Amino acid sequence: MRTNIYLSVIATYTILTFQSVYAQNSVTNSSRSALHNEIPDDEYQPANSGPRITSPAYRRESSLFYMTQVNVDADGNNILQDAANEPSLAIDPVNEGRMAIGWRQFDNVGNNFRQAGYAYTTDGGETWTFPGVIDPGIFRSDPVLETDASGVFYYNSLSTSSGNYYCRVFRSNSGGADWDEGVPAQGDDKQWMEIDKSGNPSDGNIYAFWTSYYSYCYPGNFTRSTDGGENYEDCVTVDGNPYWGTLAIGPESELYIVGTGYNDGLVVARSNNAADPTQYVAWDYYTYVDMDGYMTAGPNVNPAGLLGQASIAVNQAFDSHRGEVYVLSSVQRLSVNDPGDVMFAKSTDGGLTFSNPVRINDDLSLSNTQWFGTMSVAPNGRIDVVWLDTRDAPVGNPLYSALYYCYSIDCGETWSANERLSESFDPHLGWPNQEKMGDYFDMISDNGNAHLAWCNTLNGEQDVYYGRITPLITSVANTSNIMDKAAISPNPVNSHSRLNFTLQQSSKVSVSIYDITGRLIRQWNEAEFQAGRHTTELGNFASKPGVYFCKIRAGNQSISLKMIKLSE
Repeated sequence: MRTNIYLSVIATYTILTFQSVYAQNSVTNSSRSALHNEIPDDEYQPANSGPRITSPAYRRESSLFYMTQVNVDADGNNILQDAANEPSLAIDPVNEGRMAIGWRQFDNVGNNFRQAGYAYTTDGGETWTFPGVIDPGIFRSDPVLETDASGVFYYNSLSTSSGNYYCRVFRSNSGGADWDEGVPAQGDDKQWMEIDKSGNPSDGNIYAFWTSYYSYCYPGNFTRSTDGGENYEDCVTVDGNPYWGTLAIGPESELYIVGTGYNDGLVVARSNNAADPTQYVAWDYYTYVDMDGYMTAGPNVNPAGLLGQASIAVNQAFDSHRGEVYVLSSVQRLSVNDPGDVMFAKSTDGGLTFSNPVRINDDLSLSNTQWFGTMSVAPNGRIDVVWLDTRDAPVGNPLYSALYYCYSIDCGETWSANERLSESFDPHLGWPNQEKMGDYFDMISDNGNAHLAWCNTLNGEQDVYYGRITPLITSVANTSNIMDKAAISPNPVNSHSRLNFTLQQSSKVSVSIYDITGRLIRQWNEAEFQAGRHTTELGNFASKPGVYFCKIRAGNQSISLKMIKLSE
């Protein structure tokens, strides 16, 4: 284990230091500027006002994976000669059927002027509506979407003027169907955003951080809103200066940030007081995490983009693993000469120390590239990971990539076999006058599915897709055969719905109900049940419609059941 902890130290880096570190990783400061300097190289060109040329949209479905194109016209067709990449996803916690995806929209594949594209669905991703862009004709990039606990959608978008970078956050009360005029939100390149949905007093706090090098408020690279996005605070620096990363919120509203650092591996910073609006945001500590590699820009598969951003997530399950911190990224390996592997590490002490890194992809070749590694954790603790993989590339086309997936149900100790979800595609196809397919994907997990916003070229050009992964798992911890089966009827539920379960042997049984964010709604006292069939009425456990999960535990075995509550 290699861990270095720095307590309450604000690191400052000169340009000379920045250059020397990047020279070590074969990426110089000047090349990084060229790769990630988000400026409008091309002038805005309005899309043709007349009918667009279209082709059939791409759609595929199997027992494991459903995917459908999002950037489609009013008839559900693919729009030719445009491009879309770098998608981000938001799901309404009150009504899981409502989702929105934002992306970098290029109206002309030959022009890299990008705008804030978006689409929304009201039927759980079966059909999507693409109204156009936010702020037509305004340069916008690096979209990041989120929701608060009440179902308000937020869209964080980067723009630039006279070489200055700044972000604006737009809000939607209609599930992403339309957006307000937005609020200034500090910012810079590769900003990421997270909203507290813990049910604690900090519920609704909005956090964002970005790469400090181009910051609107250098050297600051973090802001916070404690008033529902009406205002964003003055910038502060994040200890350890992470970049190209994401944020996560723990069960006690502790805030974690991960990104690559100015050494190999990742940097994780933690703040306990960010949740308190009366306190100036301070960092408890930051930790260097050994990933046996380093994140990089400009690999062969994505020449002007990243190998992927860093992911961080916190286990919210109501068991002994609650609060564990997980990090994941695609890295160029150090111990072996591999261009890209998906690496994972975990912390059981709140980010103070991390385990040795584990390779998630089971491909042993040292020439294939696993890139755009993306992670999310379900409320029941299941860890989902996806990435793009060149292992199936045809002869003569070594960079062709396919989407792969695996999961862990024991907190990252063991992983399922890698499963291929898509056909291979050429990531160099349809470049919108810049040699990249964006820099990241985005994924959100519930207890039954992993919902993915991703980009590919299966339609002959860069397009954005919604994907739903349904792993064949019925139990999170099924180490014994005490409970034969469990079911809820009727479902969608009402005040008369009942939980039915059958025990093979006598056992103590507990029943808990959680909302989609993992917040405990109701819990029955643990009781002893004899072997046989049992039934209990759920009653009116929640006043709001939405998706809920009923977790029944018998001994060491637990089963989570998804419930849908409709309006009365």
